[in-house]
Amino acid sequence: MGRTNPTYRDTIQALERRWDDFKRALRRRDQPRFGRLFEYAQAHADAGGYLNHDEPLFPILISIDLEQETRLDELEDRLETLEAELETERE
Repeated sequence: MGRTNPTYRDTIQALERRWDDFKRALRRRDQPRFGRLFEYAQAHADAGGYLNHDEPLFPILISIDLEQETRLDELEDRLETLEAELETERE
């Protein structure tokens, strides 16, 4: 049987394990946040695997940025909605 190459998802998991000591050294309140960063990377693993970049950390970082940008957009939309409702109530 021939060798199989690890999938991009396997690569993400391996990188996350390499950062375990760092995660344990973080304050408890930051540990779940750190874990979410790798969840964001897993959410875009299809695109990262398709890219097949020499350095897997680059698509991971872009995936994290993309998820955070999405969250910012959602929060800005909520804020605009709440501001509009507040303005309507004032009238």
